[in-house]
Amino acid sequence: MTSTDNVSRKRENLACCPPGDDGRYDALFDLAYALHQRYEKERKIDDLNEAINLHRAALELRPVEDETGDRSVSLKNLAVCLSDRYAKRGAADDLEAAILLGRAALELRPPGHPDRDATLCNLAVYLKWRFEEQAAIGDLEEAISFSCAALELRPPGHPHRDIALYNFALCLESRFDKQAAISDLDEAISLSREVLELHPPGHPSRDTSLNNLASYLNRRFDKQAAIGDLEEAISLRRAALELRPLGHPDRGKNLYDLACDLWTRFQKQVDMAGLHGANSLHQAASVVRLTSTADLASSLLKFSLRLWDRFQKEAAMTDLDGAICGAAYALELWLPRDSHHEGAWFQRPAQGTDSDEPAVLRREIDNLGALVNYFVRHRSGSQHPVVGLNEAITLCRYVLQSRPTDHPSRASSLHDLAQCLAHRFRQQPAAADLDEAILLEQEVLQVLIPGDPGYDISQCSLAAYLRMKVKSQVAVTSSNASPVTHFDVEQLIRNVAFEILKTMPTRLLHTHTGVLCNRHAQLTRFMNSKQYKQLVSLCTTCDPDQRMELVRTAVLKYFQYVTLSHRWGEDEPSLRDIDGHRIYDMSAKAGFEKLQTFCVVACERGFLWAWSDTCCIDKDSSAELQEAIGSMFAWYRRSSLTVVYLSDVPDTGSLGNSEWFRRGWTLQELLAPRTVLFYTQNWSLYKNLTSLNHKTDIAVLEELEGASGIESRFLTRFSPGMDDARSRLQWASSRRTTRPEDVAYSLFGIFNLHLPVLYGELAEKALGRLLAEIISQSGDISVLDWVGEASQFHSCFPAQITSFQMLPLLRSQPNAEEPSVAISHGPSPISSEDSYSPGDVYDFHSLTRVPLPRFLNRRLILPCIAHCVTGVHLKGSDPSAPSYTYSIQAFGLRPLEITLPNKLEDETRLRGSLQLVRPWHSKLPGSSAELDTSSEEQLLSTLERPFNALLLRQLPHNEHKRIASSTRITAQPTDQASILKSKIRVFNIV
Repeated sequence: MTSTDNVSRKRENLACCPPGDDGRYDALFDLAYALHQRYEKERKIDDLNEAINLHRAALELRPVEDETGDRSVSLKNLAVCLSDRYAKRGAADDLEAAILLGRAALELRPPGHPDRDATLCNLAVYLKWRFEEQAAIGDLEEAISFSCAALELRPPGHPHRDIALYNFALCLESRFDKQAAISDLDEAISLSREVLELHPPGHPSRDTSLNNLASYLNRRFDKQAAIGDLEEAISLRRAALELRPLGHPDRGKNLYDLACDLWTRFQKQVDMAGLHGANSLHQAASVVRLTSTADLASSLLKFSLRLWDRFQKEAAMTDLDGAICGAAYALELWLPRDSHHEGAWFQRPAQGTDSDEPAVLRREIDNLGALVNYFVRHRSGSQHPVVGLNEAITLCRYVLQSRPTDHPSRASSLHDLAQCLAHRFRQQPAAADLDEAILLEQEVLQVLIPGDPGYDISQCSLAAYLRMKVKSQVAVTSSNASPVTHFDVEQLIRNVAFEILKTMPTRLLHTHTGVLCNRHAQLTRFMNSKQYKQLVSLCTTCDPDQRMELVRTAVLKYFQYVTLSHRWGEDEPSLRDIDGHRIYDMSAKAGFEKLQTFCVVACERGFLWAWSDTCCIDKDSSAELQEAIGSMFAWYRRSSLTVVYLSDVPDTGSLGNSEWFRRGWTLQELLAPRTVLFYTQNWSLYKNLTSLNHKTDIAVLEELEGASGIESRFLTRFSPGMDDARSRLQWASSRRTTRPEDVAYSLFGIFNLHLPVLYGELAEKALGRLLAEIISQSGDISVLDWVGEASQFHSCFPAQITSFQMLPLLRSQPNAEEPSVAISHGPSPISSEDSYSPGDVYDFHSLTRVPLPRFLNRRLILPCIAHCVTGVHLKGSDPSAPSYTYSIQAFGLRPLEITLPNKLEDETRLRGSLQLVRPWHSKLPGSSAELDTSSEEQLLSTLERPFNALLLRQLPHNEHKRIASSTRITAQPTDQASILKSKIRVFNIV
């Protein structure tokens, strides 16, 4: 049962228990409890507020405690709800009320009461929160007392002892912060050690427990400077880091903390070596002030090289290991990971650096090279840990990439990397490492000539590697086979599968079992499948040139998936409803039945995987929702089939009557997929058509054109982007969404734009952001062709997308007889105050100085052919509409009428402040950029035609504002002479 179902059922129970009924207390309490449970899932504040009110009403029905203990339960639950609201909103009144209720509940749960421990724990947390707000030490002391008492009631073996230990440790840490009593920190450390024992390897919270203990030890080190605490903290942070692989949300913070601890250890070591007169860690720490991750990375690199210098003097192997690890951590902090393979760390510098390679790294590259060189010569043998070897290989790759083909040390860097790869091959035989080592040494022998230093060494190394290849167990017995082991094949397949899965939806439904699988589960199922075993077998014997293509083809085939497109209805299952369950075992009602049938259809058509937007996205995660909205067009495009379920179309009905064609999100679900099948109300194929793709069925395609208003060429071969932007807006103009701002968000994929999703913003702001980005990226001003109410976001944009319903007057692209020519930009584009004197419009060369339209700081910078309004006369009005019709005269234009939704100000004062403008398109008629008679004639012919004009009103500071019209303003020049007298201006429109 879903949380919503549970709430509904509890409401019905309450309705059956009016005031005075014996069961009303239970009904109030049960509904409040169900609402609180739903709040914990969906985080809707209205649920929490209602739960609080209901708990208060229930509490009034239990003025005193009885044998059932109902009053203490109500007190405890009301306190929990109020504390949750405090955590949500920070209202001090809620916290105070929670504390009072907690105390009252504690009085009703004296020593010996089975729930006294939970009440003590909760009250301790509330008091600690108040201490953090008000700094009253009495609150903290009482919280510590309650935490201690709760811990005594949860002896070893109690299922919730770890929570009591954790809360007690936090309270003691807070008192240490206040009073600096080392005994409090010592006890917090002891408690955290016990928590760690209760969270053995495999426990989901072990990484957090490791990190918490490390933090306490680190703080004690700051206080007492006992190097053992710091060493243990570093060890614990390393263990936590191993449990937080790439992609883990806490890996970055963990890595940063570990790096800080390493740097602290280095500072301590420097201090011990004799920082003249420095007798404390505080003094040593003042040597370097770390203000950012970049500072830390820079300091770590310096720290690594200092350790390297000291190793050269004192030959302490711990210094060499520290230098290697420190440099590797510095690179991971500094340089972004675009991929998970080695060597991808340094494809570009971290955001915010001033050059292609950080200056510090450039300066120290030779030192890094020397460090790596020594590691290769003396420390990367068969006994060295693989993890250190991997870090050395990472450094080798960076050094090599920083040394181009003509660098005098390139040969040495090639040889160092080859040595490291060969050492790793000896420890973990992977043919790819050995093959790469051979290629690297071959390049060395091409760079050097006999007699050069290092030539003989590389020649001997190459011979040794070739001998290893011939004699090794992974060597081939046929000249056509490739030296590849099962280990290599499996790693290759995993890498390819991982890269492919990154382009697919995060979660997919397994159609055979009905289980929702994340990417790890998908990969696990694949590696346990017969298809995987067959692929491994084929890869070990196939032509090496065909291996990668074979793997990609097989993986793509296995992970083919089907997407569902539909109108959302009642009781659509969410991620929380189905996660951890088999959907085929769940109640077949409403949305669940639809999801189950969809998966069955996908299974019948031979697909293992299916995706539905209702339950395969964690909508409680704003980051995941942002990623899903940005990726959804691509997910539908990459799907092997999209099933469109028309729940409102009976077997004999027409698909054009479905509400599906009037919803916002389904527009991209119509355009993106290459293969679509329509299913009717009872899950029959539309009109029983047996086509494998209804987009290729001529009869269905004609219906789709009529229902959507989209030409068949776009339905079958649509490309996301900003071509025909005005037409794309017109397709969406008659569609609606449940959340108004989704009208804009549902178009991001169609325009191939990646913009922030900001739920809660006004719909017209969301639409304005979309239109501004279209103009900024493409210069396409066809999106200004609309009638209706102007947006508060910008006067040139409509408040609603329905304003684009009329067909565009102007084509966004020239026709076949008038091929376009892109206008290049001169070195000095005109400013917003510039204009061209009469005759410049006809001067083709002058057009090269006209900038493209752009959107900057909420201002539209718009080049236009301007026509000053010389006369304005009100012809009539209709206050019931309302609408006002004006007769307009403008320089160079025939007289015209316009209809406005609002009345203009005094007509005489408006003269000179109004402009009728033709926005200047970035594409002009003409077959080439060369001036000739035909291109001039085409230009004049175009400028003589009627055009869609904008009415602008001048504001202070040389700004203008568009006046929205109720109908399209169609203007026409009087003659060629008026065209030659026109002016081009660039307007700042707000």
